[in-house]
Amino acid sequence: MNTSSRDAGIPVLTEIIEPPSGEIAGPEAPAVVLPPPEPPSIEAMEAHAAATWSDEEWNRLERKIRERILRQILGRIDTLLEQRVRDTLADVLQTAVEKLANDIKGGLHQSLEDIVSRAIAQEITRLQIPKK
Repeated sequence: MNTSSRDAGIPVLTEIIEPPSGEIAGPEAPAVVLPPPEPPSIEAMEAHAAATWSDEEWNRLERKIRERILRQILGRIDTLLEQRVRDTLADVLQTAVEKLANDIKGGLHQSLEDIVSRAIAQEITRLQIPKK
């Protein structure tokens, strides 16, 4: 592949490029600084749109604005809803865990009382029977 013929017109960093004849180069060139253009005011843009836009353009703008607002609202609603569900679920789970723990404790206490009462009754019965 011969790249030298294609690269022949590309200047090298150390090469000085002369401007085409008729153009002024260097410090003699007049410096013309133009201020940046002023952006049109909102009122001017509204007046221009009201005067020149068709119904289809207005409908398209309305759809775009509606879709953008809906996307923003739905994004916020999703976040808020998710947080509310988490908070509510955390409260419900905390209440359920506390109730379950209390039920287990109550059942365990009752079971231990029953076991101890039976063990005592068996021991008393065993002690009351005379040994032969």
